[in-house]
Amino acid sequence: MKTLKIIKIGGNIIDDDSALQQFLKAFATIEAPKILVHGGGKLATKLAQQMKVEVKMIDGRRITDADTLNIITMVYAGKINKTIVAQLQANSCNAIGFSGADGNTVVSDLRPSKPIDYGFAGDVKKVNTETLEILLNNTITPVFCAITHDRNGQLLNTNADTIASELAIGFATKYKTELYYCFEKKGVLEDVNNDDSVIQNINTKTYQPLIENGIIYEGMLPKLNNCFHAVNNQVQKVCIGKAQMLFQKDNKHTTITK
Repeated sequence: MKTLKIIKIGGNIIDDDSALQQFLKAFATIEAPKILVHGGGKLATKLAQQMKVEVKMIDGRRITDADTLNIITMVYAGKINKTIVAQLQANSCNAIGFSGADGNTVVSDLRPSKPIDYGFAGDVKKVNTETLEILLNNTITPVFCAITHDRNGQLLNTNADTIASELAIGFATKYKTELYYCFEKKGVLEDVNNDDSVIQNINTKTYQPLIENGIIYEGMLPKLNNCFHAVNNQVQKVCIGKAQMLFQKDNKHTTITK
């Protein structure tokens, strides 16, 4: 069974043109099959301010009203996604950009309005792999933005970490799937003030004590919940750390396994 790498990058790479170019040049050298998932970075917020559309956030999550959905569709599925695809082509990596609506690949339900109404936010319901398998079998790399659809014509803003996790789960019966979350830290830290205090291995037994002892909290909890959702659904392993973990064998990062 082949190994499929699903790699998610966030704003720390997207917001820095030089870092993005450097990452994509290295990503292009990773042996196929592979899928790239990207977040939105700060560009959507910047464009909203220029267009005088109020940016509303609750607990770090964007409230997606109709105007905001228009902006993030332009930015995520347009500017960012197509820039990444074009740069991959420049590095001899044949890529195609995707939202969840393209090829009916990722279907979501509108998130319930209680206790908090996030507007046009989607929770992933189903991943359809058929179209993506054709591409992967022909060494074409799908590049996903953080937008899905509900099969009734409605686009939905969807967490990119969740899309990456659900894609990995969706392919787990067809490939040995590995999920990589690239972000600004070296990994999950034992001490948030010490960038070198990386917890190199976490499994289902050691995870709960880390929460109970207050080592893992707030912003890391949703990311790690996605990680364990993946490893509990046949994903081989999940790695969290800086993008260098993909290219440097001795790079310190966090690996999550069952």
